[in-house]
Order: sequence, then C-alpha cells, then structure tokens
Amino acid sequence: MRTRLLPLLIVLMAGVLLALGIPLGVITAGVEQQKVVVDRIDDAARFASLAQFVTARPDADAGHKTPEEDERQATLRSELARYYGLYGIRAGVFYRDRSPMAAAPPTMPVPRDGEGARAFSEAMAGRRSHDPHQIWPWDDDGRIPVASPVIRDGDVIAVVMTDSPTGQMRARILHGWLLIAAGECAAMLVAVAAAFRLTGWVLRPVRVLDAASHDIATGRMKSRVAATAGPPELRRLARSFNEMADHVEEVLEQQRAFVADASHQLRNPLAALLLRIELLALELPEGNEEIASVRTEGKRLARVLDDLLGLALAEHTAADLQLTDVAALAAERVDSWRPMADDKGVRLSYEGQPAVTGWADPVALSSALDAVVDNALKFTPAGRPVTVRVAPDGEQVRITVTDRGPGLTEDELARIGDRFWRSSRHQNVSGSGLGLSITRALLAAGGATIAYAPHPPHGLEVTVTLPRSAP
Repeated sequence: MRTRLLPLLIVLMAGVLLALGIPLGVITAGVEQQKVVVDRIDDAARFASLAQFVTARPDADAGHKTPEEDERQATLRSELARYYGLYGIRAGVFYRDRSPMAAAPPTMPVPRDGEGARAFSEAMAGRRSHDPHQIWPWDDDGRIPVASPVIRDGDVIAVVMTDSPTGQMRARILHGWLLIAAGECAAMLVAVAAAFRLTGWVLRPVRVLDAASHDIATGRMKSRVAATAGPPELRRLARSFNEMADHVEEVLEQQRAFVADASHQLRNPLAALLLRIELLALELPEGNEEIASVRTEGKRLARVLDDLLGLALAEHTAADLQLTDVAALAAERVDSWRPMADDKGVRLSYEGQPAVTGWADPVALSSALDAVVDNALKFTPAGRPVTVRVAPDGEQVRITVTDRGPGLTEDELARIGDRFWRSSRHQNVSGSGLGLSITRALLAAGGATIAYAPHPPHGLEVTVTLPRSAP
C-alpha cells in the first residue's frame, strides 16, 4: 500500500511546490527588472534636467551660441560619455525630429521599431515609458530601452533614451532562481521524509493487523495486536480485531473440548459394547456373518473415536520447535515402515542428502510423516515404489513422498485433507478419513505446510515444507 500511497502524496506535494515556486520565480524576475527600469528612469530624468536648458542645436552657427550654451552642451556630452564608459549603457538625447542633441556613443541610433520605438513615442507624448517586456535569463540579446521626455515651458523639446544591456540582470535572476530551486528541493526532501513518516505511522497498524490475521489463519490463535499506535480509527479497529480473535479462540476451544470430551467419554461405552458382542459371539455358531459385520463396524467406530481424540489434541497442543535434522528423521521413519512395505511387496526407499536441518517439532513431524507414508503404502500396488525425498530449497526444507497408486482427480485434490473425506473409489480401504487432517493440524502448529499434486503418469505427490530459519 505504501508504494501506491507515497507516489500520490509526492505528486501532490510536488504540484504544490511548483504552484508556489513558478510564480515566485516570475516575481523574482519582475522585481530584478523593475529595479533596473527604475534606476534607468532616474538616470534619464537627470539627463533630461541637464538637456532642458540646451537650446541651440549642435550644428548651429557658432555665432548664434552663447558661451553658456556651449558649456551646457559640453557638460551634457561629458556626462553621457562618462555614464557610457562607466556602466556600458548607451544613452542619448534626441530632438523631436530624432536628430541627436548628444549621445554616447555618438553613433547611437533612435529605434525605429520594437520596444525602443514605443518608448520613444510615449516620451514624445510627454509620458515616461512604461515597463518593457520581461527579459528572461535565456534572452541573450535582450536589452531594456527607457525613454524620458525633456520638457521646457510645458512642451516636449527632446527625448532622453537609454538602452541597457541585461547580462548582469539576467545573472541575478538566474541566481535567484537557483536559490528558489534549492529551496524547492530542500522542501521536497523534507516533504518526502514527512510523507514516509506519515505513511509509516498510518500503515504500521495495518501491517501488524495483516501479520496477526495471517498468524490466526495459520493456527497461531494467541496472536493479538497492540492498539497503541496509529490513527484513532485504526486503534479502534485493532481493539475490535482483538475482541474478534478472543471470541473465535473461545469458540474453537469449546469445539475442541467438546470433540475431545465426546471422544473420550464414548470410548468406555464402546469398549463395553464390543466386549458384550464378543460374549454374544460365543453363543452363536462359528463364522456368523452378522457378528463379523458388527465386529468390523465396532472396530471402525473405535478408530474414528481415536482419530477424533488425536485431532482435538493436535489442534490444541502447541508445537515444540527445535532445530531438527529433517533428513535423519525422515530416513528413520522410512526404516520403521519398511517391514510393512516389504510385507505388502511395495518398494519403500529414501533419497536425498544425508543431513538437512530445519525448524520443526520432531514428534509432530514424525507423526505427520507416519500418516503420509501409511497413506502411500495403502494405495500403492505390490511391486511399485514409494519414495521419500528430503532437499533444501532456499529458506525452506521440502519433504516429498511420491507413490505409484491410482492418484486423485483435480476435484479430489481440492478436497483431500478435509475431515472425514474419502474418495468414492477408495471406500473399501480401511481408515477414518481423519489422518491427513491430523497431519495438517500437526504441521500448521509448527509453521509447516502440506500440499498435494499428481505424480505423472499416475500416483500422488505429497510435499511437506518446513522453515530453515528460526520462527
């Protein structure tokens, strides 16, 4: 769930940061340019104050000029030249007919189109130029023209033009953007860390609930959840889960106790009944079929009661897990069953490594292997093999028992291990239908599993899987 929740939170936070960062970057660029424009307007106003007292044109007859006019014109040219030399900003004062009064450099033209022409026209109308279009860091040839009118006696007699390069301004904008980007990255890292903590805080109780549910589903009924972490809703869910688990455990315990008590209490009346049948058989002719049938049914009922008691104990008893040599234990059980296999003419053998360790309850595993091997010997015809193999498989140990019996269909494989279930084709084989149910309960208590599959061309393959690491 975290892999689905985290990208959503990160995308949302990235969208918020971009929504804040992009306007901030635009504002930063605008502020930097506005500083430049205001500074150029101040400079143009200063030059306009010098130019408004220059009345004679530079190319006029020297006889018509006064020394004071020559001095003012020289001062204006000197100020413009020093300004251009110091800042590298072109500046000039132009009459209404666009002829220069003074300019630095002297070849500075009056723009005929674009942003500069618009600024000049606004100054001719008596207004200072408005904000020029925004210059961005990637506009290598971008310049900022600023125009200011020169007014004398209420009339516009000339226009001051400045044409500024933007290299330093673009560098400052880029530097500001880098600072914003660094802040955005830092904020994103903080947001991602906060998202990790938030999702962990929210999902930790869910993971604990999932683990506890899995434990209960696999037979560890004592698993509970500590309802002390996470949001209030999940804490209430944890408390409800614990109450449900307590109720389920209580109901199952009552069922086990009932099965165990019923099996135990029925044994004595059944034993007395079988004894009376034997006494009755003494008064009847030898070989009476009815008596033989009653004896068979009585013994079958006794086996069912024994298996019911064994199943109740298997589901109730906790596993005593130990680091066990599974290979040695399996080979020992094969040796124990070999006399019965030889008596039936079945070739029972062990294959695999001589030593493979795993975590298991030795007594429960031995009982489970006995049930599986006994089942394989029952259905394997004489002359056919039954093989027990033990092999490590990563973090697990696999015990595989294969036979060459009639096998089971897919529908029968889905039901094998159910209580009292037996295939309709095998009703004449002795058994109560509880052996594999007891086996599954014994293995589940120790964290092991049992699975069934066909063994081509015919037969059954039973696989018992044990953990190799401590639970």
